[in-house]
Amino acid sequence: MNILVLNGPNLNMLGRREPDIYGSKSYQDLEDYCYGFADRYPVSIDVKQSNLEGILIDILHYADDHYDGVILNAGAFTHYSYALYDAIKAISIPVVEVHLSDLTKREPFRTISVIRDACIDSVMGLGFQSYEEGLKILLESRDQT
Repeated sequence: MNILVLNGPNLNMLGRREPDIYGSKSYQDLEDYCYGFADRYPVSIDVKQSNLEGILIDILHYADDHYDGVILNAGAFTHYSYALYDAIKAISIPVVEVHLSDLTKREPFRTISVIRDACIDSVMGLGFQSYEEGLKILLESRDQT
């Protein structure tokens, strides 16, 4: 299974941005963690990040023909990007929404996810482990088809 891990705005600042919320590990640490899935699961992994909404949309469109599923941390776009919602709905591969922190315990505006209904599931609050749980959901969705 060919999986895309797609990260949105400010994820590249991990380790520097609010370490009390996001932890002290860097974005490179997150990439390394995700690439390590290929050692433990029957998958190939590609990791991409952009701070730009349009680029994330273009990558999702591209993913439809090149990947079997997407693990998506849309960052702040989670809370207001109907364009990302539409892009997820427009593609035929499954997308799992993931977040490092628990959005239900954050600022009121962060409790809203406009992309959640377009995704097959959502995992949050487990730090890097959220990504692995998202991968497991994608693997289970493949097994059910």
